[in-house]
Amino acid sequence: MTAKKIETALVTAGRKPRFTQGSVNPVIQRASSLTFDTVKAKKFATANRAKGELFYGRRGTLTHFSFQDAMAELEGGVGCSLYPCGAAAVTNAILAFVASGDHILMTGAAYEPTQDFCNKILSKLGVATTYYDPLIGAGIAELIQPNTKVLFLESPSSITMEVQDVPAMVKAARAVNPDIVIMIDNTWAAGILFKALDYDVDISIQAGTKYIIGHSDAMLGTAVSNARCWDQLRENSYLMGQMVDADTAYNGSRGLRTLGVRLKQHEISSIAIAEWLAARPEVERVNHPALPSCKGHEFFQRDFSGSCGLFSFVLKARLTNEQVAHYLDHFEHFSMAYSWGGFESLILANQPEELNEIRPAAKVDFTGTLVRVHIGFENIDDLIADLEAGFARLK
Repeated sequence: MTAKKIETALVTAGRKPRFTQGSVNPVIQRASSLTFDTVKAKKFATANRAKGELFYGRRGTLTHFSFQDAMAELEGGVGCSLYPCGAAAVTNAILAFVASGDHILMTGAAYEPTQDFCNKILSKLGVATTYYDPLIGAGIAELIQPNTKVLFLESPSSITMEVQDVPAMVKAARAVNPDIVIMIDNTWAAGILFKALDYDVDISIQAGTKYIIGHSDAMLGTAVSNARCWDQLRENSYLMGQMVDADTAYNGSRGLRTLGVRLKQHEISSIAIAEWLAARPEVERVNHPALPSCKGHEFFQRDFSGSCGLFSFVLKARLTNEQVAHYLDHFEHFSMAYSWGGFESLILANQPEELNEIRPAAKVDFTGTLVRVHIGFENIDDLIADLEAGFARLK
């Protein structure tokens, strides 16, 4: 059979007859208890509960199995664990592979809740964390200790958008310790713009809340694993009680069907606006992986098949708190909100000193205010006019 292109796979993945039962979409099967007609059937389900047999609601229903099957196919893994949010996917994936006395390597520009988990939870469990410069590349090998169990990547980085040299890091880390478990927060790429497992990463993690759900109305986390790590990830996550409800799993499957076309529009609009911002006199630098001004742009060009709608830009001036409020409070099309990945455009701002507080490695190299935007599906000209009005307010 000819390998499917990603656009086709997004439409067909997870739609086996067992999951759809004659319909186009997978069935929504809401269940806690799943009944058995015979003792033989119960024993069979028990023996195959980790292989997609209906056993108990926490193991999943046909709705969950369909979405998990789709995610594993799309990201090139053997299985997918589901979680109630992206943070749960990150934390439980790490917990599945560490014990007291172990050590992990965490990118120093990681999503802030990921850092909080390391600093406030792992530390209490006796697991040490070393933060590294996200652009360290093959130099990561020098930080691996005898008890290092996990290397955690996030590319592009949270807020400042550095793109990591994942192939170099993986090669260097495995040369020191072939058994190290390498994970990546792959949310920016929606799991398909960067095929992490193709680069010998073990586990690709996403906040499906973002692009998979795509409508800012549900929380979801996913972790797709290769064969080497799948059994341990699956069973540890199950023991920690990690699951999602059937309706959220269904919405995850539904989101996949339009993910390709949505990402393409996010890409077109975000690059157009990033290029417009790069020409503005108020802007020092645009951190969009598709632009040469972004750190690690060369790795993006080499390893990614496209981009999404999230990026940041740095102003030449550091705004006062009053200026920040005046700037952010009056946008017409950009809303202030945490998260991203929906159809709507969003905007937030960070001062350099605020970012340095959450940069245990690789302090920022700018003094102006950073603005992070997510470009949605509004008309590009309307969004540019809104941003232009924002610059006018700064004057």
